[in-house]
Amino acid sequence: MKDLFKDFGDDSAAGIVVFFVAVPLCLGIALASGAPLFSGIIAGIVGGIVVGAVSASPLGVSGPAAGLAVIVFTSIASLGGSWEAFLTAVVLAGIIQIMLGYAKAGFIAYFFPSSVIKGMLTGIGLLIVLKQIPHALGWDKDVEGDFALFQLDGENTFSEIINAIEYFTPGAVIIAVLSLAILVLWDTVLVKRHKIFQLIQGPVVVVVLGIAMNFLYKNGILNFNLAADQLVSIPVPEDVAGFMAQFTLPDFSVLSNLEVYKIAIVIAIVASLETLLSVEATDKLDPLKRITPTNRELKAQGLGNVISGLIGGLPITQVIVRSSANIAFGGKTKMSAILHGILLLISAISIASVLNMIPLASLAAILLVVGYKLAKPSLFRRMYKLGWEQFIPFVATIIGILATDLLKGISIGILFGIFYTLRHSYRNSHHLKDIITTEDGHEIHHIELAQEVSFFNKASVMDSLQAIPADSKVIIDCSKSKSIAFDVVDLIKDFESNAKSKNITVEKINFIEPVVN
Repeated sequence: MKDLFKDFGDDSAAGIVVFFVAVPLCLGIALASGAPLFSGIIAGIVGGIVVGAVSASPLGVSGPAAGLAVIVFTSIASLGGSWEAFLTAVVLAGIIQIMLGYAKAGFIAYFFPSSVIKGMLTGIGLLIVLKQIPHALGWDKDVEGDFALFQLDGENTFSEIINAIEYFTPGAVIIAVLSLAILVLWDTVLVKRHKIFQLIQGPVVVVVLGIAMNFLYKNGILNFNLAADQLVSIPVPEDVAGFMAQFTLPDFSVLSNLEVYKIAIVIAIVASLETLLSVEATDKLDPLKRITPTNRELKAQGLGNVISGLIGGLPITQVIVRSSANIAFGGKTKMSAILHGILLLISAISIASVLNMIPLASLAAILLVVGYKLAKPSLFRRMYKLGWEQFIPFVATIIGILATDLLKGISIGILFGIFYTLRHSYRNSHHLKDIITTEDGHEIHHIELAQEVSFFNKASVMDSLQAIPADSKVIIDCSKSKSIAFDVVDLIKDFESNAKSKNITVEKINFIEPVVN
C-alpha cells in the first residue's frame, strides 16, 4: 500500500489528465454504442477504481473501449433493443474472462510481434490525431469515440476533416491553437525551468483556459461563441436519488436466451484480446519496462465487467489511449488509474455542470499531443532502418487500423508478420556446406539441417535435394536437429529411395525417425 503513494504527486497529475481525456471518450463511446450516456461514465468509474485496484498493471488504464462500440450496438439490436438484457451478457462475459485468467490464457499476449505492437500504437496515435482535428476546428457533428474509418453516421474520417475545414468555428480554433501552444511550451520549455510546472500539468491549465474562454464567449466579452455540441455533455443529477436512478440492473430472466451467451462469448474474446494487446503496448511504453502479469489482468478485467454489467455500465477493457496519456503525462503507479476513476465518480455526483463547460476543442488539443507522441516521425525512420521484415508488418498494421478497425488492423499486421516468419523459416531450414570433389571427380554435398525443421521447410529442403547432381554423394547431417517434421522426414526417405536411379549415394547422420506405435 505504501508503494501506491510514493509517487503520489506524479500519479495525481497524470490521473487528472487521464480523467479529462476519459470524460469525452466515455460519453462518446456510449453514444456510438447506442447505450445510455451514463453507462460510459459507469464503465470509466469501474475501470478506474475496481480494475485499477485489482490489476497488477502499473500504468494501464481501463474503461469503455471504442473497439467494442459496434459489437455493443449490434448486440443490443439483436436482443430486441433491451439494454437490461445486454447487461446480463456483460456480466457473463466478465465471468468468462475470470475463467480465462484462471486457465492461464494470458500467454496469448506474448505471441504478438513487436512490429505489430508498435504499428498498433502508431496507428492509434494517427487515428487520434485524425479524429481530433474536426473537434479542434469546431466541427462536432460526429461523436467522440467513433474510431472506425467508415462511421456510424455515414461519414468517414477524412470527410469529417473536410467538413471541419469548410465549416470550422473560429472560437473553437482559437481555443485549440492556444491550448496546443501551451502544451508544447509546457512540455519543451517550462517543465525544465521549474518544479511548479511539473506539479501543475499543462493539460490542467488547458482545461482551465478552455472553461475561461467559454465563459468570455458566453458573456459577450469576446465576440465568439461555442454551440452546445462543442462542449462536454454529461447528465447532471438534481439530487442523490437522481444520481442513483442513472444506474440500471441487468435482466437475468434472459438467461434462457442462447443469443445472450453468444454475445457474452464474443465480448469476452474481443475484450480480452484488446486488453492483452494494450497490456503488451503499455509495457513497451513504460519507462521502467515493468511486466504486467497477463493472467491476473484477465481476472481483473473480468471482475470489472461483472461489476460494470451489474450496475449498468458498458463492457470494459484496458485502453491504450488512456494508458498512453497516463504514461505521457508522468504516471508512475496504478494509483493514477485509480485516481482517474475516483475523479469520474466525484464529478458525476457533484460537478457535472462544471465539466459541461469544458470545450471539446481543449480536450482535442490534449489528445492531439497524445496522438503525436504515439506516432512520432522518428519511429517510422527507426522501423525502416530495421529492414522490411519489421517495417512491412509495422506499416500494414497502421494502414489496417486506419482503414478498418483495431482488431482487423492488428490481424492484417500479424498476417504480414507470419509471412516474413515463414519466409525466414524457409530460408533457414538448413545449411549447405562447401562442395567437396573427390579424386575420381565425384562431388560430395553436405546438407546440415537446422535445430527445428517444420513442414514449412519442406519446399526449401526439397529444392536443395533435387539440385544434387547424378553420380555424387550427399550427406544429410541431423546432428544439430532436435525436431524434424514428419513431412520432411518422409521427403528425405523418398529421396533416398529414388537416389539410386541417379547413382546418388545418401549418408544420414543422426537421422530422426518418426516413432510409430
